Amino acid sequence: MPDLSAAFDTVDHDILNERLQQSFGVQGLALSWIESFLCDRSQAVSIAGELSSIVGLLLSCGVPQGSVLGPVLFLVYCADVISIARRCGLEIHSYADDSQLYFLADPTAVDNKVKQLVACIEEFSHWMSANRLKLNTDKTQFIWLGTPHQLSKFVCNTNTVGGIEIQVSTKAICLGVLLDSALTFASHVRRLSGRRFYHLRQMMIVRKSLTQEAAETMVHAFVTSRIDYCNSILYGAIAAHIRPLQNVLNAAARLILRKRKYDRITAAIRDRLHWLPVQQRVEYKMCVLVYNCLHQAAPIYLSELYIPVATFAGRRHLRSAVKECLVTSYCRTKNYGQRTFSYCGPAIWNSLPLIARDSSLSLTQFCARLKTEMFCRAYDGS
Repeated sequence: MPDLSAAFDTVDHDILNERLQQSFGVQGLALSWIESFLCDRSQAVSIAGELSSIVGLLLSCGVPQGSVLGPVLFLVYCADVISIARRCGLEIHSYADDSQLYFLADPTAVDNKVKQLVACIEEFSHWMSANRLKLNTDKTQFIWLGTPHQLSKFVCNTNTVGGIEIQVSTKAICLGVLLDSALTFASHVRRLSGRRFYHLRQMMIVRKSLTQEAAETMVHAFVTSRIDYCNSILYGAIAAHIRPLQNVLNAAARLILRKRKYDRITAAIRDRLHWLPVQQRVEYKMCVLVYNCLHQAAPIYLSELYIPVATFAGRRHLRSAVKECLVTSYCRTKNYGQRTFSYCGPAIWNSLPLIARDSSLSLTQFCARLKTEMFCRAYDGS
């Protein structure tokens, strides 16, 4: 996971302009719009309501990081790193200034891949120096992912990049998710639940001054939104890793409804707040993602994982084709294979009743019917 120093602030406007024209064919009015967005910018400092004098020297580099267009322009500026990674035999995912290089290799034959990785990062460093960017080697992380049996075979504990030794990490943060080597996400759940309990304790101090509606808004802003963020990674996780997040959700409900610490809360969550339990929230997120894939509203590398049964010539007469089911991919292992998006997505989609996965439904209609279905699965019999 290569890290960049002050990435957005060092984007050279002249280089970006040239790249937009030569690599992406942006011309005419569209190019003029982007130039007007970047040019004639200056800096000032505001302290205690007082604004300093505007610096006379106009900025020749940098894109606004908090803007909508800024991250897009940065990706355009750094588009060459993707071709560098592919040329080195590696795969890459880039999210603005956050990039991840990865490869798949047998544990007994990783030496060549590691050399390719180191060579790729060094080539990255040279390319970035030529384009006024700086690779922060100190914050670059390297992590092995695999089963405990596979991880026990690795003997590579350090890698040298640019004269600096990078220790192999057992944990790494990717877009706010804490990855562990075995992909159990136990550390992520502990970290997430601990931080949410902290926010709940702070909210308890002011709860008496809030209406129930205001308290619910605060809980959604600081607690449930974070529980729902990237929660699809927890599909298939063991119950012990789901329970701490459910405890956070229960504590949040008690805070909103002014319940005591050990009061039963499940019925109140169902009848008064209409919240789904954590397990069903995970399944809900998975189904929405599958819906987006089937309606071309998701990235191509996800959408291409889903193949309707009806598209196969020999299967069009099957009941699964009539019911708009998806082809479930083959997996060799239960602990990891059945947690992959290519397997669990079709599996949970096919388990939905036909009325909930009608292809003619809009996203709003689909979410409403899906919420009803998940609600029944969670609370029927309780």
